[in-house]
Amino acid sequence: MGSVWSGIGLRLAATGLFAVMSLFVRLASFEAPVGQIMFWRSSVALIPIVLYLMWRRQFPRGLRTARPFGHLKRSTFGLVSMFFSFLSLAYLPLALATALGFLAPLLVLPVAMIMLREKPGMAVFTATFAGFGGVFLMLWPTFSTPGIDTGVLIGIGAGLAMAVTTAFAKVQIKALTSTESAGTIAFYFAVICSLGGLLTLPFGWADPSPEILMWLIGAGLTGGLAHIFMTEALARAPASTLAAFEYTAMIWALLLDVTVFGLLPEPVSLFGAFLIVLAAAIVMFGDRIGVPVPKPDIAAVQTQSKPGE
Repeated sequence: MGSVWSGIGLRLAATGLFAVMSLFVRLASFEAPVGQIMFWRSSVALIPIVLYLMWRRQFPRGLRTARPFGHLKRSTFGLVSMFFSFLSLAYLPLALATALGFLAPLLVLPVAMIMLREKPGMAVFTATFAGFGGVFLMLWPTFSTPGIDTGVLIGIGAGLAMAVTTAFAKVQIKALTSTESAGTIAFYFAVICSLGGLLTLPFGWADPSPEILMWLIGAGLTGGLAHIFMTEALARAPASTLAAFEYTAMIWALLLDVTVFGLLPEPVSLFGAFLIVLAAAIVMFGDRIGVPVPKPDIAAVQTQSKPGE
């Protein structure tokens, strides 16, 4: 049970870091294209990742892997997911872009059950669907307003595509953690995403101002730290258990929208945020009220993962 709780703590810390990263991406998108942001976010993220490997005394030996195709598959899903995520942030407020991302935890449930043979309890199902209801309420003011512009539609479409690819990327991370360290997974992900972002250079990059350059570097540093924390969390707890705790990102998004951009949420959006927090609380305190919370099924991961995959 201690492993599950440490995984939850790491996931909450990663959520806060990802929220700050999203803020930096949103600020940088006012001047820089998505591909350029991807390159900076991924290449700068290598700094905390390498320091993490050195702290664990895994550098450079920690970069050796017997599963290069597994890393390639995970990083490909992550690369596509990052592109759609940053595109969504370029067109939408933080809260709305974050709300669309919450479709991914809902999709993780069936994917984790099929690919990882996890068996989430009723508490996890209840919490996840309650959180999804909160996301629906967050989206309602946008869809109920006549005259949605093209940019908003692009952002919403990108957010939906990001949710699908994120669900598969997280399952791939879970499978890799049975044999690979968090630092190794994060390193190869950052390298592949840096190359993917660099390929967009011929399509035109902006000459960033010092302020935008600061946002680009900040996105890389916070993103690298958040990725390490998230990967460590998935190594300690089932993907289905951690799903509900991702909803706490909405609190960060609401606060940042209000404090940085002066965007006040609608009352129905606040109620949706309440449901999101309630969903996380159901899983966090479920065992205290007699509701079973599933533990990591490492054996299932090992049977699903093949050498060299």
